[in-house]
Amino acid sequence: MLDKRPFTTKEKLEEIAKVYPTPFYLYDEAGIRKNCEDLYKAFSWNKGFREYFAVKATPNPFLMQILQEYGCGCDCSSMTELMLSHAIGAKGNDIMFSSNDTPPEEFAYAEKLGAIINLDDFTQIEILEKTLGYMPKKLCLRYNPGGVFKIANAIMDNPGEAKYGMTTEQLFDAFAILKEKGVEEFGLHAFFASNTVTNNYYPTLARTLFEAAVYLKKKFEVKISFINLSGGIGIPYRPDQQPNDIFKIAEGVKREYENILTPNGMGDVAIFTELGRYMLAPYGALVTRAINCKHTHKEYIGVDACAVNLMRPAMYGAYHHITVMGKEDAPTEKIYDITGSLCENNDKFAIDRWLPRIDMGDLIYIHDTGAHGFSMGYNYNGKLKSSEILLKPDGSFQLIRRAETPKDYFSTFDCFPIYDKIFE
Repeated sequence: MLDKRPFTTKEKLEEIAKVYPTPFYLYDEAGIRKNCEDLYKAFSWNKGFREYFAVKATPNPFLMQILQEYGCGCDCSSMTELMLSHAIGAKGNDIMFSSNDTPPEEFAYAEKLGAIINLDDFTQIEILEKTLGYMPKKLCLRYNPGGVFKIANAIMDNPGEAKYGMTTEQLFDAFAILKEKGVEEFGLHAFFASNTVTNNYYPTLARTLFEAAVYLKKKFEVKISFINLSGGIGIPYRPDQQPNDIFKIAEGVKREYENILTPNGMGDVAIFTELGRYMLAPYGALVTRAINCKHTHKEYIGVDACAVNLMRPAMYGAYHHITVMGKEDAPTEKIYDITGSLCENNDKFAIDRWLPRIDMGDLIYIHDTGAHGFSMGYNYNGKLKSSEILLKPDGSFQLIRRAETPKDYFSTFDCFPIYDKIFE
């Protein structure tokens, strides 16, 4: 079993907690920067390579700007994500708009920013043209071949059950129609599996897309300028999982590229990725404090965070490793459920988890929450979202989002005199 350790110390967390009370999200700037450097180094063999960070994973402008320093663009799926990307200075080809069930006004705003629009559905061709009054010269199309997706004999996921992308027949029809309507430059995109912990996922996906790209180029005599491998590279949430090796992954994609694209005169095709989890998840933690212990049919430790702060365990049954700070090397002698205070029985960060003995006031560090953590938060039971803090390489820390207040929660009731009643 691998040793899964926090990226900071109990002493540093207590220092931060004196200024910004728990619960809070903490992000490791040094780790984020090193990971981004490695990604670009791994794919340096492709001149046009670019990562389009999946904004939905961690929509924080401070973190997005760090990635932007390395050349990362923004992958957006909504109007507000487009707005956030625009706010940090992204424009034009800096933005990939990959949405589904898309309102026309969002297409209009994406085009206003000059974003590359990634069409999810065949029917969006008509909607896009009607909305804009013309067809953009560059478009990306999302492909879903259906069926199940396998690597060797292992089933990784089931694209046939996914709501995203066009069938093979729809993809071919779309290329023919869009060429006729004046589109001059195409991209191809697909997402077949989520959170894969294998170095073979991207190369296998790349092979499928590269072969499709060669066929489409020859059949329709079109220019395919980029292939977007999307996301899907996962992280080892569990301590017994081996992490992906981005250099081996990139080498596998290169091998497929040189075997398929280069011999067919497509050696100038750019490779794009739209990673979210891989970019930030290991470099974020939810920090909370033990505030209650309950001895009934089980042993419960209540903390001051809840599923509002991190809903993945409640929603998916997802595993997040837990460290009791200051007891990293203590024996795991107790079995606990770690719970929040929501009026829902699934509000648990861990179930039947072996941990060191937990005392009231102990800091609990929930690992790998830097992506799809804060961003999936909500306000059930009137609970308020936590602050987000960036741990700098020199040990200093910076508030990058303040915690919500009751005034934030009530701010949309401007049609009711609630402020006069509560905050008088």
